[in-house]
Amino acid sequence: MNKDKQPTTRREALKNIFRSTGYLGIGGTFLGTIASGLAAPKLELRPPGALNENDFLKSCLKCGACVEACPYDSLILNNSTEDGTLGLPYLKPRIIPCYMCTDIPCVPVCPSGALDIKSLQNDDGVMDINKSKMGVAIIHKETCIAYWGIQCDACYRACPLIDEAISLVYEKNERTGKHAFLKPVVHSDFCTGCGKCEHACITEKAAIMVLPVDAATGKVGDHYIKGWDKSDESRINEIKDSKSRINKQGEPDKYLNDWESLIED
Repeated sequence: MNKDKQPTTRREALKNIFRSTGYLGIGGTFLGTIASGLAAPKLELRPPGALNENDFLKSCLKCGACVEACPYDSLILNNSTEDGTLGLPYLKPRIIPCYMCTDIPCVPVCPSGALDIKSLQNDDGVMDINKSKMGVAIIHKETCIAYWGIQCDACYRACPLIDEAISLVYEKNERTGKHAFLKPVVHSDFCTGCGKCEHACITEKAAIMVLPVDAATGKVGDHYIKGWDKSDESRINEIKDSKSRINKQGEPDKYLNDWESLIED
């Protein structure tokens, strides 16, 4: 035992305990802040014409003008104080979908441009609700009864762009040999994300649901090109030296896996 070390008094022991508790509290607060920053964002659907999520979060004034303008009460103001989205407008289509107003009253009243009128205008400058991209519908095939072989076309009939955004695909039921499947298929190029399909779905929890575009879609990458699509082939022209993309050594693996080294900096 170190004789020079003095025994700890009761007062000093209590001080040490409180000091340690304080450090733990600060550490917990710090870690909680990090955790909240790393938490996945909510998959909320924004109103028609909304900018991409990052720009929307920066631009939206949380004024509620779009919510007030909606005649169907489809838009809701977020009341959560936990994730920094308090006051932001969003859709909950399982409860009330977007009813696709032709005059789109929620967009012109936006004072900040968070809802972009130009993104909804056709070539004549007229707003077209069918140009909106609130999200994309996704079908959970395991719980969609149409994929079981039970006849249901509720989502198909509810879709305002019937046979464009949602179509029915006929397939023979090999199990029975007598019946047919009529399976709904979503075409993301036309789906506006209005959510009328989700609202109409007859299952207890909707087997078709609308997700934000970024969450529902993938990204192929610029180095894949549709050789049969002339408009897609035009992207090749953006490469400075188009000849450099061809592997003259006849090494397909290098061409496919080392694309960047074949493009001039």
